[in-house]
This record gives sequence, structure tokens and C-alpha cells, in this order.
Amino acid sequence: MMYDTQNIPLEIIDGLKLDIKYREILQPNESVTGSDGIEYTLPRFFYKIDSYETARQIKLSPHFYMSEFLRTDFKEEELLREYPKYIPISVTLIASALELFRKKVGTVVLIATNGGYRSPKHSLNNGISPHCWGTAANIYKIGSKHLDNQSTIEKYSEMMKDVLPGVWIRPYGTKPGTSFDQLHIDLGFTTVFPKQNFNTIKE
Repeated sequence: MMYDTQNIPLEIIDGLKLDIKYREILQPNESVTGSDGIEYTLPRFFYKIDSYETARQIKLSPHFYMSEFLRTDFKEEELLREYPKYIPISVTLIASALELFRKKVGTVVLIATNGGYRSPKHSLNNGISPHCWGTAANIYKIGSKHLDNQSTIEKYSEMMKDVLPGVWIRPYGTKPGTSFDQLHIDLGFTTVFPKQNFNTIKE
């Protein structure tokens, strides 16, 4: 078994070795084509989370827990609504980004249901989404403020850009590619390979 031996005490799973019922949903290492015509490779390596209690206890950063990126409802595939659950190890990157943002705003930052990791089969995906890489988050509330109007969304968008200039943020609006009730941020189609498996990956 492979484990994250530094900070996150979870088993790291090679998605290609998962049972077929999970591979059909997670599509590890498969090539997919985005609406831009570019070909991307879906994540291959996942953290295995055996229970909700584990998800609730595991910190990805000082203020963000694994459970916050796993909240889904009936829009997700039925198999992935139960434990064990699998999430790309690149989720640590979005958690780190959100931690910097939380420091900037100085209060709680809340991720929406279905606003963290979503499998490639998730019904909310409009084509290929960075959510499938675990590198996107939809924030619906900051402190006591709901992000449900233009001024609030644009205010926090500017604060996000100050802290993380390279992060993509959906502009306010109701057309495709915009958002009117959440702050959507993503790091793009980012794949992480666990360092301890580098030699195996090259074979």
C-alpha cells in the first residue's frame, strides 16, 4: 500500500487498479477532449477516504477539511455518494489556495454542496470541468455574507485576484461560463503524480 507519509495519513490509490465499477466512473488516466478542442488526461492517483468520520478529521490545510471537498447529493453517481470515496490527490492544491484566500478575508469560507470534487459522471458537469481534477471550488458564503449578488461576488473576486493572480475566476452573470450565486475558482486541469511512485509511473 502507498501512503502520504508526510502530512495526510491516507492511502494513495492508483486508479488503474481500482475495481471496474469505480474505474467506469472515475475514468483514471483517460484522455478527454474539452470544449476548446484540447485533449486532457484525467487524474490517475486518488486519496482513499474510508468513512465520513475520516473525511471530517483529515485537514488539507489549517482551516479546510477533506469533507468540505466531498459534499455531493443525488447529482453525483450513486456509488460515490457512499464510502469509501476517492478524490484526486491534487485536491491539496485548491485547499492551499483557499487557505491563502481565507487569510485575506479573515473569516470562514464555505464551499457549496457539489462545489468541490465531482466525478466525470457528475450530472452538473457541462463538458469537462476542473472539478473532475479536484482543483476547483464553488464558494457560496464568506463569513455571514452569501455570494448572491453582483457587488459581493465582484468584491471577493478582486480580493481573490490580489492573493492568487493565477487562479481563474468565473465573472458575474447568468450566461454559460459565468456565475450569479457563487464564487467559482479553479486551477485548471492540474494533475499531480505522487513523488514516491515516480519510477513506477515511468514504467
